Amino acid sequence: MRTLALLLLCASGAACAVDDALVLRCRALPDTARRLACYEALPVAPPAEQRFGAKRLEQKVDGEPAAIRSTVRGHLDGWRYGTRLTLANGQVWRVVDDVDTVLPDLVDPAVRIERGALGAYYLQLEANNSAARVVRVK
Repeated sequence: MRTLALLLLCASGAACAVDDALVLRCRALPDTARRLACYEALPVAPPAEQRFGAKRLEQKVDGEPAAIRSTVRGHLDGWRYGTRLTLANGQVWRVVDDVDTVLPDLVDPAVRIERGALGAYYLQLEANNSAARVVRVK
C-alpha cells in the first residue's frame, strides 16, 4: 500500500527521489514478493522539515514549511558572525549577522528558525527575544 501511494505521489508531480529506471527494474521482476521488496527499497524524498533551509544546498525545494522548531545541541552562551549552531535534528546553521550577542549559559535551548524576506532565515531563541540571521550549511 505504501508503494502504491509513493508511486501515485510521484506520478502527480510531487518531489520524488525515484527515477524511471529503478521503477522499471522493479516492475520487471516476475516474483511478487521480490517485486514488492524492490518497490519498498526505492529511495524517497526527505520529509519537509529535513528540507527546511536547504535552498542554498539544493537548486529547488518544494513544500518547505514556513518555520521549524528544534534545540541547539549543548551549551550556548551567545554568538557572533560565523558561529555554527548544530540543531538536535542534525542541521547546521551559521550566523551571518555582524552583531555579537551574549547570553546566559543555556543548555540545549529551544529555537525557532523561520523564513524572512528575500530568502533570509532567522533563528529565534524561545527563552528570550534574541535572534540572528542564519544560513544553513548542512
